[in-house]
Amino acid sequence: MDLFSRSWTALLAAVAGLPDEDFERPSGCAGWLVRDLVCHLVIDAQDVLITLVTPAGAEPTVNATTYWKLVDPPTGEDPLDALVPRLAAAYGEPRWLRFHLDDVGPAAGRAAALADPAARVGTQGEVLTVADYLSAYVMEWTLHHLDLIAHLPSAPPPPAETLAAARTALERIAGAPFPAALPDRDALLVGTGRRTPTDGERAALGDLAARLPLVLG
Repeated sequence: MDLFSRSWTALLAAVAGLPDEDFERPSGCAGWLVRDLVCHLVIDAQDVLITLVTPAGAEPTVNATTYWKLVDPPTGEDPLDALVPRLAAAYGEPRWLRFHLDDVGPAAGRAAALADPAARVGTQGEVLTVADYLSAYVMEWTLHHLDLIAHLPSAPPPPAETLAAARTALERIAGAPFPAALPDRDALLVGTGRRTPTDGERAALGDLAARLPLVLG
């Protein structure tokens, strides 16, 4: 719960600190501008709010690790991926995107803080505890924070503790550790295909390199 709050608070603060012109810069999500990513964060925050008020009586079907499914790399042809830039453009000025995120973003954070960690919720046809759901979202927030600042070197990075937690989660998904010499940020970028590994990194990754990238869906 604490890591969810830290990762989300840091991401919201990073968005709030962006000048308007940065909304038109590329993000780390292929084909998306920063404004498109911010629009996606609005949708993510809405998803958190919806899930936390969708109780489930069944036994959990997934946990914080198995919540994530490995999918094919995006091709740009997915209807939802194409919808997000159109929604983002419809906001017009960055202030309206900020206004919406400032409204729904903190609400998602408050809902998470008030939720019972042991309660079960339903989302995407699965059941899991609130604790596992929020733990899974530490990965979401941390990766998208890296996406946000991919071409904005002066923007603040994710907190070190959430980078470490996301790395650990990705290693669980991979079923193998990343090389200890690879910093958490690089492990996440290389592991999820956001950056191509160098020859040295590929050699250090060994057999794991052939299984990368791990595209999470």
